[in-house]
Amino acid sequence: TECDKEPGSLLWIFVMVGNIVRGMGETPIMPLGISYLEDFAKAENSPFYLACLHTATVIGPFLGLLLASFCAELFVDIGSVGADEITITATDARWVGAWWLGILICALLNLLVGIPFWFLPKSLVKEGETNEPEETSEKSVAPLQENDKNETKQTMYDFIPFLKALFHNPVYMLFICITVLQFSAFDGMISFMPKYLEQQFGKSASDAIFLIGVYNLPVLCVGYFSGGLFMKKFKINIYQAANIAFWVSLLEYLLYFAAYWTVCDTSPVAGLTVSYQ
Repeated sequence: TECDKEPGSLLWIFVMVGNIVRGMGETPIMPLGISYLEDFAKAENSPFYLACLHTATVIGPFLGLLLASFCAELFVDIGSVGADEITITATDARWVGAWWLGILICALLNLLVGIPFWFLPKSLVKEGETNEPEETSEKSVAPLQENDKNETKQTMYDFIPFLKALFHNPVYMLFICITVLQFSAFDGMISFMPKYLEQQFGKSASDAIFLIGVYNLPVLCVGYFSGGLFMKKFKINIYQAANIAFWVSLLEYLLYFAAYWTVCDTSPVAGLTVSYQ
């Protein structure tokens, strides 16, 4: 019978495909953007520009968390269910916020922000230089196009050996491992901290998301920006930057390790931590 059928929906496929497309669009920004800056910026200004780029990547999640906090206060069926028909509040465990609303807003903003990328020039004058790029004559267009095709084919053939060389580079692999560990810790905090704040301190989902955004991401922005400004001012080289990164990361680890002593008592849960009597 109809009542015996398990409820299900294939709409999650659209969400998954949307995230895949979003990832394909966002992935080139960092590697190509960094190369764009490195090619056309002065060596002493490059760290500052990169710091601004990384700061912008943190401001985005900060604004996203604020938007998520706002959407979490709205009921999931907003527009189809009247406010007088909702009998639960945002602090109720059964409450589901309008999670889909933030996705639609961000998708529209991504589309609008992506339009100016079509107008970026292929080549720029190196910062500090006054020579304008020479205009390409019609006779040289064909040879240049042929050279581009040959370079593309050569790049495809050299990709696998180049990838193997990267995997055998201990410095590069160590950097990759450190980056994975750092992002794993950060993603764990973003994923589980809201629920911890809800259960331990009785906060609503909206308040928990807002607190995480306010207390964590602005500090990261200050760190990225001040680090780039510091490297630009004192002209820090790669070796000095690696030493600074090591000692600062060690201090960060010790501060995080101190969090083991800042735990709260477990909230009483009937049947789990205390008896029903």
